[in-house]
Amino acid sequence: MSLKESNAWYTQLQDQCEYPSNQVFSKVLFKDNNSQHNLICIATGINMAEHSTNRNAIITVISGKGTLVLKGEPVILEPGVFVSMPSGTRHALKSEENLAFLLIFSENS
Repeated sequence: MSLKESNAWYTQLQDQCEYPSNQVFSKVLFKDNNSQHNLICIATGINMAEHSTNRNAIITVISGKGTLVLKGEPVILEPGVFVSMPSGTRHALKSEENLAFLLIFSENS
């Protein structure tokens, strides 16, 4: 069975990245009843104020650099970093270089 004959697909994440100034680029790559996979791209110098989400979240950094403040502790975001945040976790973010990461939301267990 070829990819065209199934629901399977693939993409090169770097090719999907966009860094608009003064805003966050978010693109849903995959969504089903249990999870949502988003590509998030944040241009250099953007600050995201402290916030939380009502779902569990996983961050996997693809490229760039930034700082995530997670429950008051700084976490350096750079390629290869993996972060798990249970639902309701307070966090803020600052991009220091064009930052791209995969953000996966899942339902609370």
